[in-house]
Amino acid sequence: MGLLSWVLVGLVAGLLAKLIMPGKDPGGFFVTILIGIVGGLVGGYLGKLVGFGGVSGFDFKSILLATGGSLILLFVYRKLK
Repeated sequence: MGLLSWVLVGLVAGLLAKLIMPGKDPGGFFVTILIGIVGGLVGGYLGKLVGFGGVSGFDFKSILLATGGSLILLFVYRKLK
């Protein structure tokens, strides 16, 4: 998966995570993308552990995995804050 795909998946996943779990979170546009990208890494790792596969491109499965990982990141951030 290329850099542009990671940025697009990160943007979509970060926006979806912030819509699903609204509240006071850090940052704007770039932080949302970073949350989505790191969420993609987390979601892809967890997806591989349970047999769903990883984040492989700009498709529905990858968006779901990245959004799930982003939700986990936002949850952990709020608990630690």
